[in-house]
Amino acid sequence: MNKKKTLMIFLDILLGIFLVWFDQFTKGLAVSRLKGQPAYSLIDGVLELQYLENYGMAFGMLQNQKILILLMDIIFMLVLLFFLLKMPVTPKFRMIHVLLVFIVSGGVGNMLDRLRLDYVVDFVSFVLINYPIFNVADIYVVCATIGLFIMFLFVLKEKDLEFLNFKQNRYRKP
Repeated sequence: MNKKKTLMIFLDILLGIFLVWFDQFTKGLAVSRLKGQPAYSLIDGVLELQYLENYGMAFGMLQNQKILILLMDIIFMLVLLFFLLKMPVTPKFRMIHVLLVFIVSGGVGNMLDRLRLDYVVDFVSFVLINYPIFNVADIYVVCATIGLFIMFLFVLKEKDLEFLNFKQNRYRKP
């Protein structure tokens, strides 16, 4: 690995550590301040803090399927880590690196909850539209996924993604 790639991976790791720490910190606050308490309104009728133990995954799917969820999480994280390691170190891909680190960090944050507690701590409730209760890790994943979607639609071209092609033709004319 060259120096630029090593530096990028090091920065990815530092950002990931910070993001996972912040997620776990906010969940710790939720447990200590919200558990057993009524919902706390931040914006009346719009946004509130409400403690919830989620034994499933997104939108409450796969309730009490901890092993299956953890297995899916691990496979998904390995795929994303593969992309991070294969990705070129060019300015065009810096934002993709950041977005993938946010997704991996969100997944790791929720995985840590499942491993330690058997459930994920959720505490942010967007009551205006009766949206499922979520947490900081979920915000990382959703916002970064939207960012990736936008990048793939409007920024990256098909040739930018050739680094993912396993069947690259080494004898192709320039």
